[in-house]
Amino acid sequence: MGIALWVATRKGAWTLRGDDARGAWRLEGPTFLGVTVYHVVADPRAPGTLLLAAKPGHLGPTVYRSKDGGRTWTEATTPPAFPPAGEGGRARAVDHVFWLTPGHASEPGTWWAGTSPQALFRSEDGGATWASVAGFNDHPDWSKWTGDEKDGTPDGPKLHSIQVDPRDARHVWVGLSSGGVFESTDGGATWTPRNRGIAADFLPSPDVEYGHDPHCVVVHPARPDRLYQQNHCGVYRLDRPGDRWVRIGEAMPKDVGDVGFPMVVHPRDPDTCWVFPMDGNVYWPRTSPGGRPAAYRTRDAGATWTRQDAGLPGEQAWWTVKRQAMTADARDPVGLYLGTTNGEVWASADEGATWRELARHLPHVYAVSVDEAG
Repeated sequence: MGIALWVATRKGAWTLRGDDARGAWRLEGPTFLGVTVYHVVADPRAPGTLLLAAKPGHLGPTVYRSKDGGRTWTEATTPPAFPPAGEGGRARAVDHVFWLTPGHASEPGTWWAGTSPQALFRSEDGGATWASVAGFNDHPDWSKWTGDEKDGTPDGPKLHSIQVDPRDARHVWVGLSSGGVFESTDGGATWTPRNRGIAADFLPSPDVEYGHDPHCVVVHPARPDRLYQQNHCGVYRLDRPGDRWVRIGEAMPKDVGDVGFPMVVHPRDPDTCWVFPMDGNVYWPRTSPGGRPAAYRTRDAGATWTRQDAGLPGEQAWWTVKRQAMTADARDPVGLYLGTTNGEVWASADEGATWRELARHLPHVYAVSVDEAG
């Protein structure tokens, strides 16, 4: 059985189709040329089904669904949107749909979506119609959690990293840039901030309940009580039922630091994960440190890190990798894939030990996702 990578970019989506050995790859596309595509995600519960988050220019934010592996697409009849504001209420509008997550295995047809500004939506009919998750979007503290809708985040603040506990369909985590990490144990009806131990160097007070800037949050599928986080202020791990994040990025080389966007976990080993650092100096150039890109892997839950750059450019490579643009397959050994802000796609079939370029000259890459069904 082959494998497919969906590459979402600033000007459309492309597909890379690989053979079973992950040795030969074929680039196909574009799909929705000229349209900003933020995320393309395959449904593991329904092979051949995909959802795509797009912003087609003046037509506004929407979601498309394909049931035939991406050959044809149908737009949602009711895309994610805030309900009309009541008398004296605050009018809000979705700027773009940023993140898509399939629901729990026990809930076929259920999907979650995160938007800019920071809001959560849910579909129960495979992405055809979407409803606002009132427990989050209409919470009395929503404005306090999310802060200023023009908070300076490039391309707008976002709700991302929607994670559903594989043991419990009602247990959901989300990340807000900005805002922090929030947990619901009742399907989104109520929410609790979970940010203890996270640095907030950009805030007047270093110890706040919310207002943080997580870049990517992952619940480990093999140990759902363990979470990893790549944050604006470092790399962290949380082991429940504890409620305090530990900064594991402090073990990273000091000349590289622990600032970046993506966070990828090994599908079977809770102690193994990868990050892709970027230059986090005072000017935030959003490039690889020193123009020398590399992934960093830990096999001991963050106690130590190993640089993995074999095959990647050794110098003068001034790109970085966005939060959705690095991912892994579930094969053995694990395959890793990343897309760059320069429009390249790189892959490793040996868990990061060596890298090869699969595509170049694409538009700025926003997201890379794996379709194991090919």
